[in-house]
Amino acid sequence: MLTTVLFDMGGTLEDIWNNEETRAEVMEALQRVLRENGLEPGCSPQEFDRRVMDGVRTYKRWSEGVQLEKKPEEIWPEYYLRAFSFDREKLVPIAEELANLWEVTYYHRELRPGVREMLDALKARGYHIGVVSNNASLYNVFNVLEEYGIRSYMEDVTVSSVTGYRKPHPEIFRIALRQMQVKAEACVYVGDTVSRDIIGSKRAGFGKSVQIGSFLSAQKDAGLGADAERPDVVIRDIRELIPWLDEINPAMAPEM
Repeated sequence: MLTTVLFDMGGTLEDIWNNEETRAEVMEALQRVLRENGLEPGCSPQEFDRRVMDGVRTYKRWSEGVQLEKKPEEIWPEYYLRAFSFDREKLVPIAEELANLWEVTYYHRELRPGVREMLDALKARGYHIGVVSNNASLYNVFNVLEEYGIRSYMEDVTVSSVTGYRKPHPEIFRIALRQMQVKAEACVYVGDTVSRDIIGSKRAGFGKSVQIGSFLSAQKDAGLGADAERPDVVIRDIRELIPWLDEINPAMAPEM
């Protein structure tokens, strides 16, 4: 019997997208915070953007290649801002601030329609609920859940920057299972990507996996082969999860 539903965050519980405007906003905000802390980039805004994005891409290649996540105090001096040779003693104390700033400015985020309704329905049926998220900030996921008013639904929140493992590495899922005190076969995982969410949860032995598409799904899943793992079901609206669960898991469905 399925007893637990774990969710991805960005692209799943929340809509997420980025564009040239959000990129410009985050670059301006980063420079402001750096200068406020005595760290002068010493270059044009265009050059600042180029150097930072080079660092971001370098870190992305490394982290996705090994399926690991470093802490913000390592990521920012060693990757994102490496080209500036900033005083590490000044940079490290603000690394988490920069990491959170990146997550909420480079990406536009908003709670998906129907999430609270869906979570209420899961709770009413007795499901245990949690989050497993890739995020290079230590606290961003926790903060955003609070802002959305849905933190209280979550019995556990497992984040890559805390565990050191990134989805699809099965260990981040196993850590969540241990913290939730549940067996993998009793869990459903809901995410927006095959490459991270579906493949990772299936490798960890989850009973079922659900995909809901997002702005970033196609980008993150580019290059997947035809033989890649596939979800048990694809939904368009997060509220579709409830009737699907009631059908496949009648033991938890309400009595008619």
